[in-house]
Amino acid sequence: MTTGIDARLERLGTDGSYVIVPMDHGITMGAVQGLKDIESTIDDVTSGGADAVLTQKGIAPRVHDNKNGKGYIVHLNGSTTIGPDENDKRVTGTVEEAIRVGADAVSFHINVGSDHEPDQLTQLSEVTETAERFGMPVLAMAYARGPGIDPEDPEALGHAVRLAEELGADIVKTGYSGDAESFRHVVESTRLPVVIAGGSKGSDRQTIEMVRGVMDAGGAGVSMGRSIFQHEDPEAIARAVAGVVHHDLSADETLAEAGLALEV
Repeated sequence: MTTGIDARLERLGTDGSYVIVPMDHGITMGAVQGLKDIESTIDDVTSGGADAVLTQKGIAPRVHDNKNGKGYIVHLNGSTTIGPDENDKRVTGTVEEAIRVGADAVSFHINVGSDHEPDQLTQLSEVTETAERFGMPVLAMAYARGPGIDPEDPEALGHAVRLAEELGADIVKTGYSGDAESFRHVVESTRLPVVIAGGSKGSDRQTIEMVRGVMDAGGAGVSMGRSIFQHEDPEAIARAVAGVVHHDLSADETLAEAGLALEV
């Protein structure tokens, strides 16, 4: 790891833990709730405690004035829900483009076990090689997705995160296995910081208890999109997530401090 990578990683987290809010979903799903006025959403989540936000390169002009000095990641591939295959992520940007638009890091999505794994594996390898030359951190979004694969299987998730390390990533994002005990295997499968995706929006308690499980398993935080940016109060839910990740609060403590209802 270079000095540049170390320095930029510090902009993305707090003391080695991460609350990242990806908002690249516009390319995937369109201008859904929370993304039409993305400027206000970015302001809300970073005011609430998010360490960094993530978008595609074209949204960069809408990011910088609203992120309250927090980190910025540019995502380098994508697909759409209305296309022929959502798992077929295609390259949408380069490391050099991310640098030009002011990113502190880049991210790249790979579906381990899918029919598209071979191309995505090669592409991620190329991204990490280029990023290392420029001192840019790489967040690998490594999911267990493909025919016959359980996306919550800890063995498959462990394989996915280890693949990210083997290919030179600096942080790895993956799915959650459902509980802290099984997720511990995923965390122990790599020396990289492991953060989880949020998936479809659930209740506040479901979201926070999932985050609590990740941290109890030794994870490094979250890269959580819809559960935060589509919340009716993005600032409050970001504050609640950060309370667990950065302050080791319980679910009840952080929901109460964030002013969210203590659902049963």
